[in-house]
Amino acid sequence: MLDSINKYLQKMMPILTPVSLLIGVLLSDIGGQLLFLVPWLFAFMTFAGSLSMNFQGLKSFTKYPWVILGTIAFLHIIMPVWAYFVSTVLFDDHLVTIGFVLSVAVPTGVTSFIWVSICRGNLPLCLSIILIDTILSPIVMPLLVKLVVGRTIEIDTWSIMLDLLWMIVLPSIVAVLLNEWTKGSINVTVGKKLAPFQKLSLFLIVMINSSVIAPYLKNVTWEIAGIIAVVFVLAISGYAMCLVLGHFLFKDPSIITTVVFTGGMRNIAVGVVVASTYFPGKVVMPVVFGMLFQQIIASQFSRVLDKYKVKYEKIPASS
Repeated sequence: MLDSINKYLQKMMPILTPVSLLIGVLLSDIGGQLLFLVPWLFAFMTFAGSLSMNFQGLKSFTKYPWVILGTIAFLHIIMPVWAYFVSTVLFDDHLVTIGFVLSVAVPTGVTSFIWVSICRGNLPLCLSIILIDTILSPIVMPLLVKLVVGRTIEIDTWSIMLDLLWMIVLPSIVAVLLNEWTKGSINVTVGKKLAPFQKLSLFLIVMINSSVIAPYLKNVTWEIAGIIAVVFVLAISGYAMCLVLGHFLFKDPSIITTVVFTGGMRNIAVGVVVASTYFPGKVVMPVVFGMLFQQIIASQFSRVLDKYKVKYEKIPASS
């Protein structure tokens, strides 16, 4: 029964993800009160997704240094340049430009690990990209902001690393140890049964986090509508460029899956904190509106990647 539910949820993800976002916006008061659940849900999802990993697999990230460097270069060079170009052409407002650059300058999103797990990408490689990119963020983000704004900012690195430790590192280590101890059987006996709950947790996270957007949608002006439209274009172009570049550079569909989600996702919460702490409210808008589309586009690209794998890898769609 759980297997059937899992397959149904997988099939419906492109629909249920935006529905979850809409519910979160409409029930923003409830979602705001459930924010404390997000780290726990992340930890559970990481644990469930990592039950298929072992120590041998964790060593595999040393085989892909160019994939890691290429993804980080895409995150912090290509996308900020693209965001700067688009925003300066379409908006005659330096504050809005700062917001767009900041929205793509933040580290890759922790949620990318969940999507890579669901779509059967390379989990050890994904974990490496998340950790390395986050460690580099205190250097990269202030540098990019300095180039665009002309002022320096400080990043609360310790807080970010603690979040990563709790939501990604510790659950992954526990899952790998259990996999090694049971010689892989736990992924069959437990991991498969947790798959539908992993997807339900993702929907709940989307619903809770989307409550943050609600205040910004109460009085939508033409300028705000334009910002939202450009945020959508930038978000979808990030995923699309990663897919195209991955196809020509890396060939392996599991690596391409990893690059698409780590390159497309952003740790928007960090961006919102930085924008709201150091800049006027207008800078926050391009950052916070990223929450509108990030998970929705990810759900659509999960379907695209399923078709891509069927065509180039000759394997069944993700489960």
